[in-house]
Amino acid sequence: MTKIITMGNALVDIMTLLETDETLDILKLPKGSMQLVDFETSGNILSYTKNLKQSLACGGSAANTARSLAELKIETAYLGKIGVDDKGKFFLNDTIRAGVNPLLKESSTPTGTAIALVSKDSERTFATYLGAAAELTPDDIDESLFDGYGILHIEGYLIFNQILIEKAVRMAKKCGLTVSIDLASYNVVEINLDFIKYLVSEYVDIVFANEEEAKAFTGKEPEDALDEIAGNCKIAVVKIGEKGSLVKSGQFCHKEGVIVVNAVDTTGAGDNYAAGFLYGLAKGFSLDKCAKIGALLSGHVIEVIGTKMGDEKWKLIRDRIENR
Repeated sequence: MTKIITMGNALVDIMTLLETDETLDILKLPKGSMQLVDFETSGNILSYTKNLKQSLACGGSAANTARSLAELKIETAYLGKIGVDDKGKFFLNDTIRAGVNPLLKESSTPTGTAIALVSKDSERTFATYLGAAAELTPDDIDESLFDGYGILHIEGYLIFNQILIEKAVRMAKKCGLTVSIDLASYNVVEINLDFIKYLVSEYVDIVFANEEEAKAFTGKEPEDALDEIAGNCKIAVVKIGEKGSLVKSGQFCHKEGVIVVNAVDTTGAGDNYAAGFLYGLAKGFSLDKCAKIGALLSGHVIEVIGTKMGDEKWKLIRDRIENR
């Protein structure tokens, strides 16, 4: 079975339930976006929201994907950087507990945090202090990391570190891995458009994008965006919210629906879709079945606050996969 290595910003999520979106306006955070903030700004946001309901969870897009892959019994590793502090220990222990091989580097800088502000309609807005996560460097990457792995999955948030991400994907391709990327956020795409287009055309095999990210990447609506992205990689996936997802590879094109759930928080939906889809690829399933499993995971994770699903829900998911 194909083993998967993931790479991204190691962050501790601070899940914060908003009473009103006015908070986002006051904090000058565009709804649905991911904004990078410094340590002081992160502290100010935490101070302003301290009376709201909050909880801690290990996060980072690729880390979320890795944990879900491990729940599906795929041998998975995670590469990132944490601080030598309590949040770093929290992240390391959670990674091990999830069954993921932790290829974690350490720094004296505090562990990164992502304040996830969850609106009443379940949309989430992130204020992210990268901290130690931003200190993952090209020197932390060598060919031995990829030994035995068949897929490298990276999160688009790493795009800000262009030298690092290009070295990683170039080395992965040299070692014969399939490279997968989740575009992560529409504003990340807008800021780094030229580099992302270069990266996809030269190194990337699989692209995951939601509707807004696909439009930022191509300037087009979902179906046309799918065609353009698929013209530059082997497999293109465009997620269109409650309408499902679109998958294209060569002449193959498929539209997948969603499962009916009671959505409370969309955090981790895209990360879990990627996990389900990559699980299918690792098992050698058809692309339409990969999409069905992606929809299954992304549907169930939005039924909970944060990105963690309990043992009973995971058993239900595994049973449903077996019966599909």
